[in-house]
Amino acid sequence: MDERKWLFDLLNADEHEFSEKQVNILQAAIDMFAEKGYAATSTSEIAKRAGVAEGTIFRHYKTKKDLLLAIVKPTLFQSVAPFLAKKFVKDVFENEYEHYEQFVRAVFKNRYEFVKTYLPAIRVLWQEMSFHDDIKAQFQTIFINHVYEKFKQIVEHFQRKGELAQLPPETIIRLTITTIAGFLLTRFLLMPDYPWDDEREMERTIQFLMNGLKRA
Repeated sequence: MDERKWLFDLLNADEHEFSEKQVNILQAAIDMFAEKGYAATSTSEIAKRAGVAEGTIFRHYKTKKDLLLAIVKPTLFQSVAPFLAKKFVKDVFENEYEHYEQFVRAVFKNRYEFVKTYLPAIRVLWQEMSFHDDIKAQFQTIFINHVYEKFKQIVEHFQRKGELAQLPPETIIRLTITTIAGFLLTRFLLMPDYPWDDEREMERTIQFLMNGLKRA
C-alpha cells in the first residue's frame, strides 16, 4: 500500500485537485510540523524535505499559515478528533442502540480507527488548534452544526430509559468525549511507544466511563 494513501484520502475529502508537487509539500509540512511544531518550522526546511524550491511553496500557498490550513482544513471536514464529519455521524449516530454502552463502543472504535489512520495530520491539528483561533472556531462550528444535537438526543433517550444519571446532557457529552479523547491523546501522542494492549485499555476506559455515568 502507498504509504501516502492516507494523505490522498484526506485531501480528496476537500474536493480539490492536488498536484504531485503540492502533495509532496503537504507531506513534508505535516512531517515537519509534527516533529518540530508550526512555529519552529521554516518554509525553507519544508521545501528541502519536499524536494522543491522555496519559491514553489509560495506559488501554491501565500503564507505558512495557508499551508497549515491546507493540512488542517481537510482534517477538520473529514472529521477529527473528536466528532466532526457527516460520515462519522451517519456511521455512528444514526444507528439504533439498545444501551448507551453500545453507542460508546461504536464511537470509540470509529475514532480509534480514524486517529490510527490519519495520525500524522491529526498530530498537527492537536498541537496547533489551541494556538489558532480560526481553526478552533471551525472545529466548534462543525461540532455544533453536525454532532451536538444528535449526541444530546441519544443521551436524553438513555436518561429516559433510566440507564444514565440525571446530569445535564452537556455534562454527559463532555465526560464521554474527554474520556475517549484522553485515551487517544495518551495512546497516540503522549505515550505512543508504550506497549499498550489497546483492546484491554479501551475496555477499561469504557467500564470506567460507564460506572461513572450509570444511574444510582
